[in-house]
Amino acid sequence: MRDVLIVGGGVSGLAAGIFTARAGLDTLVVDGGESILARNASLENYPGFPDGVDARLYLQLVREQAKSAGCEFELGLATSVEPIDDTDLEAGFRIETEGDGGNPLETRRVIAASWSDSEWLTPLDVGREQRGSKYVVSVDDGGRTAVDGVYAAGRIAGEPHQTIVAAGHGAKVGLAVIHDSDAAFYHDWVAPEGYFTGRGREVPPGCEEIDDEERLERDERARETMREWLAEPFDDEPTMHPSVETD
Repeated sequence: MRDVLIVGGGVSGLAAGIFTARAGLDTLVVDGGESILARNASLENYPGFPDGVDARLYLQLVREQAKSAGCEFELGLATSVEPIDDTDLEAGFRIETEGDGGNPLETRRVIAASWSDSEWLTPLDVGREQRGSKYVVSVDDGGRTAVDGVYAAGRIAGEPHQTIVAAGHGAKVGLAVIHDSDAAFYHDWVAPEGYFTGRGREVPPGCEEIDDEERLERDERARETMREWLAEPFDDEPTMHPSVETD
């Protein structure tokens, strides 16, 4: 049984997964194959990219980061979810999927990040509300739904339709999942050597201290990774809205 199953491989789901996986929670992302961000011609309002960035390249970078953090991926669509009602199994949820695996998936906690698909949540009373032609899920400040162990992140949780907001909300939901789990966690922070230990403190859970040599090695590795990703134009065109006729 997984610790966390995230339905949706867009920015909010991936951001949540980066945090849960780094906290040591066994995290699986069920990816439907395309994020709505893939329809964006150019991502112009995300901090850290002064002249913008190719939206599909950015999405691949976040996916790569989620993999590096420890997330596993399965291509497929969630079709239904139900609580596990079996005395021989841990409490949690069973999710039916269509895709590569096709087998039911079992998890202790679920994060719905599958905008604009929330139909698979209907077996649970999570508080779906219709807004126009779509449905959003009612959540508290941490993305918790009315069903204990089920969370929602990003647009499906009623958040604004912006990448930076989706990423931030996904991270916030990931932290809520960590808080509600048994994971030992203070916060996700890499500090310089001596920041904690130099004050006679133990390094808190979820943190680490690194010396200058390790810091420079990580910096070089990070720059090399970005050089590789940005060396050539990203050869992937935007996906048009399904309602637009194309030749």
